[in-house]
Amino acid sequence: MSPTAPQQRPRIAVFGAGSIGCHLGGHLAPYAEVTLIGRPALAEALEDGLTLTAAGRPDRRVDRDAFTLAFGPEAAAGADYVLVTVKSSGTAAAGRELAPHLGPDPVVVSLQNGLRNPAVLRAELPGRTVLAGMVPYNVLQTVPGTFHQGTAGSLMVEDAPGVAGLLAALTRAGLPAEVRRDMPAIQHGKLLLNLNNAVNALSGLPLRDQLGQRAYRLCTAMCQAEALAAFRAEGVRPARLGPLPTSLTPRLMRLPDPLFRRLAAASLRIDARARSSMWEDLERGRPTEIDALQGEVVALAARHGLAAPANARLAELVREAERAGAGGARRWDGEELLAELTAAVAAPGR
Repeated sequence: MSPTAPQQRPRIAVFGAGSIGCHLGGHLAPYAEVTLIGRPALAEALEDGLTLTAAGRPDRRVDRDAFTLAFGPEAAAGADYVLVTVKSSGTAAAGRELAPHLGPDPVVVSLQNGLRNPAVLRAELPGRTVLAGMVPYNVLQTVPGTFHQGTAGSLMVEDAPGVAGLLAALTRAGLPAEVRRDMPAIQHGKLLLNLNNAVNALSGLPLRDQLGQRAYRLCTAMCQAEALAAFRAEGVRPARLGPLPTSLTPRLMRLPDPLFRRLAAASLRIDARARSSMWEDLERGRPTEIDALQGEVVALAARHGLAAPANARLAELVREAERAGAGGARRWDGEELLAELTAAVAAPGR
């Protein structure tokens, strides 16, 4: 089937079926032929199917026979769409693994954090259509087989021929989605917001509680200010994804708690269970995406002769937490973390 026929039931392979991948695949399963491709440990977690939860919506149960579960890249053969949801560090390997099994027709969509993943996939999948995409909300596996969406927003996919069938399936599945012609700006805007992921992970708190404390927000604001300086040097204007233009985001984060709560009420309407995916990675002893977030800002700044000491120090702290293993990471108080980043910014040579 050609992916340009949105009225037909598309074949969708999700490569990297973690929390986001299972969330998307679970929603799409009634409206598409879905194959979830993940680690063998997924077999036990999804033995009886999966459950999708979200605040304000009834739980949705997806029976095991509604989707195909696979553990190798060959399962993507014949798909009309391949949604890549692996961690950024695994993107090149994902492309190499998929390459022998994909013909010229499928549309490959990178639904990953960071800036470089679509380009990395294009290099590994020459001759294929590879599009950038963006997932605006966080998903957490609360217990094995249950995937909780803690925040809201519309999926975004690069505008290109062949994407209509995917958009139609997402819409039927109740997943708001839109095509965009400014995906580089979208990716930079998402990166700016994702700089809070590391702060949330080190806090050990739910997102709503962490964002409600000014000391933590000041940490994020320091990282965002450095990122915006690097973006300006690069000549990139990130897209507006939050309540304010991106240039004002650090100023919003710096506000005192009472004023922040009034002006950012929408930002605080977050499910009480929502946490960043980086927190989940640390809890489960998995590598994080810190190199694609704070690490990306540090590299971009260096390319233009700038420093990003707050981002660099936060990246170091996350790597220390990774080395501590599952559940062993230090939980940072907001004032302690702020003092740590402030000292890094003030250090000689920075």
